[in-house]
Amino acid sequence: MSECSRTEADGRKRTGRPSIPPAFEAYGDEALPQAPAAGPGKNGVLEATLAREGSGDDGGETRLTYDHVKVPYHLTGTLATDPVPGLTTLVAQEPTGGVAQGDRHRIEIDARSGARAHVTTQGATKVHSMNANYAHLDADLRAGPGAYLEYLPGPTILNEDSRCLQTLSVELADDAVVIVGDVLVPDGLSDHEAFGFDHYQTRVEARHDGRLVCADTVDLRPAQREPRDPASVGEYEVVGTLYVFAPGEPVDDVADRIHDRLEAVESSGSAETTGESDEGRERDEQAQAQAQGIHAGVSTLAYDAGVVVRVLGTREADVTSAIREAWDETRRTTLGVGAPADRRY
Repeated sequence: MSECSRTEADGRKRTGRPSIPPAFEAYGDEALPQAPAAGPGKNGVLEATLAREGSGDDGGETRLTYDHVKVPYHLTGTLATDPVPGLTTLVAQEPTGGVAQGDRHRIEIDARSGARAHVTTQGATKVHSMNANYAHLDADLRAGPGAYLEYLPGPTILNEDSRCLQTLSVELADDAVVIVGDVLVPDGLSDHEAFGFDHYQTRVEARHDGRLVCADTVDLRPAQREPRDPASVGEYEVVGTLYVFAPGEPVDDVADRIHDRLEAVESSGSAETTGESDEGRERDEQAQAQAQGIHAGVSTLAYDAGVVVRVLGTREADVTSAIREAWDETRRTTLGVGAPADRRY
């Protein structure tokens, strides 16, 4: 974990938006012939406020009380299918097929006191190849007292020559829990070497009680530094992270339980065996043969504010499965109910 400078932290507090790293500022000066950066159709906005009467298992349903969307985002209401009492699901839809150069997308989720919500996307975020400029994906999450908020979007898939900046900020009130998932897939959808993108940076910052409790940055520029360096991702390719911001929970116990769960996954292999027929068993054996395993680490945050889980693997399916295991264990610890079978991760 690397803490941001006081200047950057103060800048966020004054402006309400994250500062842009110098490299991406330079990319932003590059003109786009087809449409300006952040122009019509490229300036996506999704704002949502979720509120609930009461708290805990005795409270009512969590409802979407306010929403504002701009293309390419789209909302069709909420889903009340989660087994956790009072927890609603919000799916951010984006029917454009991916993120292109010059796109600027922003999501703001405000979970009011006692609200319980799961926010996800309809699929993976595909960052297309670029000739100029960059794409910026920004998320701002706020959780009021006693709120429980999950933000688990699909994996980010980076195609060749793409540039992508992802920024996410979290503000937690007392007794709030915010869970954030992120999976990076660096080999895109076309036939090219992994890490063929130009520049990828993701920054996650979280604050509780007016102080910075997490500042985590992943900055990959393959042309300048080999990502497979042992100090980076080593022999692996896919990077998964689960952030559990829970200042009111016994974080040492949460970390130990997640660690034990992932240790069992690492030792047994991450491919699942579910087939019962000969054909099903053959498919499972092939999946086991393809699985290269994962490497995972779990650490606690400053001020006992939560837990961070990092997972490295060679296949997206293995990393996603491991992140799901960590998420499921976190849910069982904080809510007493595991992750639904129909949810991503």
